[in-house]
Amino acid sequence: MQGGIFTYALLAALATGLLIAAFTDLRRREIDNWLTTAIALGAPLFWLSSGLSFEAMGIQVVIALATFAVLFVLFALNLMGGGDVKLLTALSLWIAPLWFARLIIVMALVGGLLTLVFGAIHLARRKPGKVAVPYGIAISAAGLWVLVSQHLIPLKSGGFFG
Repeated sequence: MQGGIFTYALLAALATGLLIAAFTDLRRREIDNWLTTAIALGAPLFWLSSGLSFEAMGIQVVIALATFAVLFVLFALNLMGGGDVKLLTALSLWIAPLWFARLIIVMALVGGLLTLVFGAIHLARRKPGKVAVPYGIAISAAGLWVLVSQHLIPLKSGGFFG
């Protein structure tokens, strides 16, 4: 990393934002727009501080646009919440393509576990209607996993997803 302490400060801010998103989604089933906006706006600072090339910056934007397009369809089908769409799109600006693919896999696994837990709670309380799963928790957990794996304890080739 070229930016040193500033880059790590940005990563710490992202981690804090992901924790806030998970907490508010659990508590209110809502992820605030100011938070996803701050995450998205922090990405270009991260790109510059970490020495990303203009080509790589363009790739990040393309990945974010593709992420938004796919997730917008899921939102339109009422399969995903708007806050989740915005959070994952904003997060995609920070994560390199290969790591973003890994993030999607981890997010799906955590999301599946969350669905089982919240489904069991829903059944135990005998609540009618659809189970509300705060998927921002899965997005945030996967994002935090990537931050730790990619920036704090880089995985060696051949390791878990390495």
